[in-house]
Amino acid sequence: MEQERRRLTADDWTAAALTAIGEGGLAAVAIEPLAARLGTTKGSFYWHFSNREALVGAALALWEKQFTDAYIAALADEPDPVARLRMLFTRIMGNAGQNTLALNVLASADHRLVAPVVHRVVQRRIDYCVTLFEEIGFPPAVAVQRATLGYTAYIGHDQLAARLPDLLPLHNTDQLTRYIDSVLNLLLHDAPGHTAPV
Repeated sequence: MEQERRRLTADDWTAAALTAIGEGGLAAVAIEPLAARLGTTKGSFYWHFSNREALVGAALALWEKQFTDAYIAALADEPDPVARLRMLFTRIMGNAGQNTLALNVLASADHRLVAPVVHRVVQRRIDYCVTLFEEIGFPPAVAVQRATLGYTAYIGHDQLAARLPDLLPLHNTDQLTRYIDSVLNLLLHDAPGHTAPV
């Protein structure tokens, strides 16, 4: 097979495992079905990974890189923290419900391999938002509250968008924009120098 001839890499297996988590949760990371999907044999897997746990770890690291590191890096050039917050919410809420990967990772958050990664990722995301709220001018304790509220609003929005989309009255771009405006105005209420609308 063409993929076999080009010799599959650890990255190929990792990407396939991450796709499998998105489609069927952690249980979907099984070596034989992944080998079939990649058009190869289990021998290729064991050339790159010692066991399934190592593959799951690599897939979770890729999830962290693609959906946390890359998101934060994409905002780095914007000097205005309010604009960065808007860009972040527009991106994450605009993509809500389109990919079940995050939901499936969170659904496995009590698994011993997943728990430390999810904890680190969620803490990093909240810490990033805390930094934004502090840059906007909120005292540290208030910044933590606003960041936590914003993150939980995103998680709830993502859950509804994926599982019960008809309950979200967001059927077009204008409605989504107004919704994001209302969320940001609540989060930025009483911010030094902020006046609605965002």
